[in-house]
Amino acid sequence: MGTARATDPKEDGNRVGISERLHRVSRMKQNGRCARAERRSSVAEQGKQCHRPPAAATIGVQVTLEMIENRFWAITKQPNDTDCSRVDGACPLDCESMAINCYLIDSNGFVLISREKREVGKFLGELEGAVMAQLLKMGMFRRVSLYDYQAMCQNPNLNANSARPLLSPFYGLASALKWFLSNVLLFLLEFNICGLWHSDHLAEGHKQKKVELLLPCDTEYPSFVHEPSIKETNSYIQCARCQKMFVLQQISNSNLLMVVVQADCDCSRKYSPINLEPKECDRMRSQKIRRRPTSCHAFHPQENAKDCGGASEISLSVALFLVSLATSALALR
Repeated sequence: MGTARATDPKEDGNRVGISERLHRVSRMKQNGRCARAERRSSVAEQGKQCHRPPAAATIGVQVTLEMIENRFWAITKQPNDTDCSRVDGACPLDCESMAINCYLIDSNGFVLISREKREVGKFLGELEGAVMAQLLKMGMFRRVSLYDYQAMCQNPNLNANSARPLLSPFYGLASALKWFLSNVLLFLLEFNICGLWHSDHLAEGHKQKKVELLLPCDTEYPSFVHEPSIKETNSYIQCARCQKMFVLQQISNSNLLMVVVQADCDCSRKYSPINLEPKECDRMRSQKIRRRPTSCHAFHPQENAKDCGGASEISLSVALFLVSLATSALALR
């Protein structure tokens, strides 16, 4: 990994400088030579005229999210003595300003770093629906439909119930009386009178959780993927009474994106949030129907099917009847 260096004041207001300092990876210099992997026992080397050097090793570093957050806020913070004499317009803002919202998202649009802890892990479209809609329109992100063939959905028929039409108020009174008497009888049947004299055998009751019946189904849910060919973009969104500006830039050598959004412009009335909630679907019905055969083959002359079968006749056995009579007569004597 690269070594740390001092912060250059000229790069504090530059988005390119911010992205370069966020992710630094040491690169191998190849001046007409290929990469060489050396070990104690062997040396692997290829010729000079090669175009794709082999990977000798892969190194990864696992860091905590808190460490990345501290590094992110330290880099995006503007020092108090920033020289803005060479900057056209207003002095650059930092992410601590309440006028802007800074997000660090991945290539699927999920927030990794935000000023609000509750926003971490959520989809950017839920927080900034107008910005996500504009990014989709500009081609920065594209929508991909995914399907879950092992999902569980609610049964829509559970809430349906029939009722008697209200022809007369006596039906309501009769139903209420029937309900009251049935509950009284059930209470007397379930009530343990002996438990009043034997309190040692009483048990404490607990409320049973209502188990919702779920049925297997197929669901469709959206997913959003960043287009890697577009490295940076900026635009504004025309809302009802204001213009919402935003800037997005990809961080070099990573799948992370830095998004800076104007915070004092509310576009929630014009643009609704983009959610990732799954929807039940039936893909079998959407597929093409198979073509039926042009002719019917219900009979073939070589089958020679004939109705056949038989069974024995149910009749009284004279021999068994005489034996039973003789046995009964002997038993009576």
